[in-house]
Amino acid sequence: MAFGDYPAEYNPKVHGPYDPARFYGKPDTPFSQLKVSEIGAWLGRREKSPRAITGAFSRAWWRWNHKYVQPKRAGIAPLFQLIVGGMVFFYAINYGKIKHHRNYKYH
Repeated sequence: MAFGDYPAEYNPKVHGPYDPARFYGKPDTPFSQLKVSEIGAWLGRREKSPRAITGAFSRAWWRWNHKYVQPKRAGIAPLFQLIVGGMVFFYAINYGKIKHHRNYKYH
């Protein structure tokens, strides 16, 4: 499988048109339906390669895109989500500099 190809599990005769937001692999129990004792085995069944992680991020991106950006009457929600996400990201990367400027009552 080269960069940009369809997933190996995708079969156009079975699945129809390709949807980048859908996982075409073998279905597993959703995380929300697991018991606490099953979490370790569930995590052990995950593929942890860079290609699988990249695919998961890509599917998440396309799901967000289809839900908030591409509808016919898209609102202002994706703009606010990107702004808040950027604010949290830049706060996290600058936290080391910001924490030295705290105002303490007793020092």
